[in-house]
Amino acid sequence: MKNILITGLSGSGKTTLIRKLSEIFKEFNPAGFYTSEIVEDGIRVGTYVASLYGDSRVLAHLNLKSNYTMGKFHIDIKGFDTLLDTLFAKDRKTGLFLIDEIGKMETQSKKFCKLIIELLNSDKPVVASITDKGTGIIADIKKRSDVRLCEITPHNVDLKLKALTMEIRDLLLE
Repeated sequence: MKNILITGLSGSGKTTLIRKLSEIFKEFNPAGFYTSEIVEDGIRVGTYVASLYGDSRVLAHLNLKSNYTMGKFHIDIKGFDTLLDTLFAKDRKTGLFLIDEIGKMETQSKKFCKLIIELLNSDKPVVASITDKGTGIIADIKKRSDVRLCEITPHNVDLKLKALTMEIRDLLLE
């Protein structure tokens, strides 16, 4: 199976794993992004999304003006969609897609939902973290016959990194 979905509780190391894989496989010109919390005075006030190569933007924040919300956060769908256009431009020669994460916030973007299905259907490997809980497209993606779920915990993350590195290398060299 060429699509690997990483699951695990918050804080288990999914984002760190995606970032490490982007370094390990940088020769294959991976395309994708990772997300991180914005914390001020010890309180989470938002989330930013960053390309594997550094450009980033706020995805959600307490003080954003937006009709899209998740809990107390307002989501910048238009900004996220613009970043997706840049990251997944058709002219990029990429051998691997790395996405952190397929979550409730990200799937509020219709463009992201369409893109993730296109990537999973492509001939290139996709390694993505996915939220544990979720309905709709999140549940549908987990049920696909061409995906393998890989659960990460703080105790197994280093072992899983080694195993995934070998598995992805085999996929890329097929």
